[in-house]
Amino acid sequence: MKEKTFIIFLLATTLCFSQKYATKTGRVHFEASVPLFEDVDATNNNVVTVMNTATGEVASVALIKNFKFKTPLMEEHFNENYAESARYPKTTFSGKISGFSMAELSSAPRPCTVEGTLTFHGVSNRVNSSANIYSRDGKIYLSGKFTAKPGDYKVSIPTMLTKKIAEKVNIDYHFELAKQ
Repeated sequence: MKEKTFIIFLLATTLCFSQKYATKTGRVHFEASVPLFEDVDATNNNVVTVMNTATGEVASVALIKNFKFKTPLMEEHFNENYAESARYPKTTFSGKISGFSMAELSSAPRPCTVEGTLTFHGVSNRVNSSANIYSRDGKIYLSGKFTAKPGDYKVSIPTMLTKKIAEKVNIDYHFELAKQ
């Protein structure tokens, strides 16, 4: 009986893990620039992302301090004044790829929609992202974009800077997920 239980447990564990794809080096980039002013954009190349291929669920975690700007002063202002990274050290996303089917993946990118909840600065909001997904060399590639408003996440922009920072922040991401 113990041997049967162990075999069932082993098979169940194998099935669970065979459905997971993940990365620790996902890329998220945001841009909030306005014409005639200094570029406001940053990239984080250490985003942890997990995808369950049985359900199409996707979850990501990014440390705020890992967003890198062109200038150290802008990065410092972002962390201290806007994102308040000491108080809110990470941003998370939890959602699902609409109509996802592992059997339908091919090496040709196909459009999809990723829907879920983005939590930033202690505030959670629903987001919809247009994306592309494909599979090549045993990996799944997911890339997409969406916009967010700083005010929707209770990020206050000082009045004297409102003309230098876009009202809508463009966010794009790219995840190269390997089987776990």
